[in-house]
Amino acid sequence: MGVLGWIVAAPDIPNDVGGKYVAGAYIVFLLLLLIYVAIMGMKLARIERDLREVAEIAEARKEGASESAAAEVNS
Repeated sequence: MGVLGWIVAAPDIPNDVGGKYVAGAYIVFLLLLLIYVAIMGMKLARIERDLREVAEIAEARKEGASESAAAEVNS
């Protein structure tokens, strides 16, 4: 059931002026919540990308250190 179906099926909100404000407040709250979740999702994606980059750098350093240690042993 979509949001529109949920709103239509919610008979508890009266149709007077106060009820319209309550419905408007719920809609604004849901929009703000959706925006917050979207911002957190973008932030999480950026952190994951940065963490992957740091892991690649650490792996390259580890491989470089092991290669230099092997070259010293062979010399």
